[in-house]
Amino acid sequence: MIRFGSAESVIQELITEVKATTIFAEEEVEYNLCGMMDIVKETLTTASTAEAGPRIVIWNTPFYDIKNLKDLPASHRDFKKLKLPVVVPLFPEKLPDLEIDLAWGPLPTLKDLKKFLDDHPVELKNKWTSTKKVSVQNSLQKYQVAAPVHLIEGLEISKSGKSNKKNSNYKHAQTRRPKTSVFLTQQGNMVGGGTNLVLNGLAAYLRYLEGTSRDDWQEMHEKLRNTESREGASFGALFGPALCLGIISRRRVHYEAIKYEKERNGGFLSPFGYSAATVIAAVDTVCSMEWYWLMALKSQTIDEGIYSIPIRIWRWNGYLIQYTVAGHEGAAILLVHGFGAFLEHYRDNINSIAEGGNRVWAITLLGFGKSEKPNVVYTELMWAELLRDFIIEVVGEPVHVVGNSIGGYFVSIVAGLWPALAKSVVLINTAGNVVPGYSSVPYSQERQTSGAAWLGARLLLLYLRSTIRNTVKNFYPFVSVQ
Repeated sequence: MIRFGSAESVIQELITEVKATTIFAEEEVEYNLCGMMDIVKETLTTASTAEAGPRIVIWNTPFYDIKNLKDLPASHRDFKKLKLPVVVPLFPEKLPDLEIDLAWGPLPTLKDLKKFLDDHPVELKNKWTSTKKVSVQNSLQKYQVAAPVHLIEGLEISKSGKSNKKNSNYKHAQTRRPKTSVFLTQQGNMVGGGTNLVLNGLAAYLRYLEGTSRDDWQEMHEKLRNTESREGASFGALFGPALCLGIISRRRVHYEAIKYEKERNGGFLSPFGYSAATVIAAVDTVCSMEWYWLMALKSQTIDEGIYSIPIRIWRWNGYLIQYTVAGHEGAAILLVHGFGAFLEHYRDNINSIAEGGNRVWAITLLGFGKSEKPNVVYTELMWAELLRDFIIEVVGEPVHVVGNSIGGYFVSIVAGLWPALAKSVVLINTAGNVVPGYSSVPYSQERQTSGAAWLGARLLLLYLRSTIRNTVKNFYPFVSVQ
């Protein structure tokens, strides 16, 4: 059943039509979805009269058999030591026919959907919406046309304005798709369709080493090679959207991967690890996704009260990102941490800045802290796009961006490529490449370095290199890395 409208109004109409007594909703961790559920509950409570309103039941499908989230260890290393078993998925059975007198209408067309969106415009500004659709590479190319020099060092943009990015998966020559293709797009970068189609694609992925004469499986093997930018990265790239949408569950992926592994080993699992790289990729990806979902759920349901900073969850490109916000009025400020840090880096600043009459957001970037750490290639361009989308989707207005260390480099890229999003830029002990020729401070060409200063700098560098391992261990005793 597909209906247009807000969740609270549509659900209220359905309750009246079918005289529902119970509403089942899947447990969520994303802040906007949790907020939507709160609105639905409030609406139903207000609408119910003397008779008791429908009961709302929150359900989930556990991956690990965890009885209490309070027992969830603080590090992934300690969590793996528990060796918790994975719950076996329940395979679907045929549901009984419902004897409900409803007028089933036709499936809405694309024209119907466009009309609904035109009648209910989103709050985002049009220019921001179009900005979000443009990749960083394309934005940089526009700058290169105007000035054929490196706008920002290290971004690997040639003088011709073309990206030198090694992993140009989306530039592979388009081949004719087989009739039984499991991919939704011509580029072959997204597995989708129904559950059976995704399961067929998963079977082809797992059996990559065996080879095949089937056209649809050959297509999967070709796309696997194209997206293997890092060892095991192809699984998340191809099946990530299907997992995020719930077309196939993480438990089912784990079940199918282990089932295939047992087939390869006469019904047994080796204590020395899995025998196929595709099995390793599938298992590691779904276990990692579940771990970060559990941490996100714990942050939503258990107030640990360490820094009195409420944690919210935002999903970006299918990945869970942690952030916080404080203040109800005033200028919008976004705080971006440095390398190896997370939003708690600003724990002593967030509330103070908010009390000064501002609204403050702080974010934990992808790959840091308790935000998800997927198997992807991390670049300054990717982090810049993340910050751009966060400003558009979460903050919803131009911000004063504050960046510490390499976070200053990221916010500088955002402000340079999308100036409409940044009211001002504040750099704290900033790191990253410096654009030559753009400094407002003139440096004397006659400036010389003394021999003693040169020797002292070299000795200091050697000392820091010899002690860096112990220094990092003191700052980061626990590392949650996949």
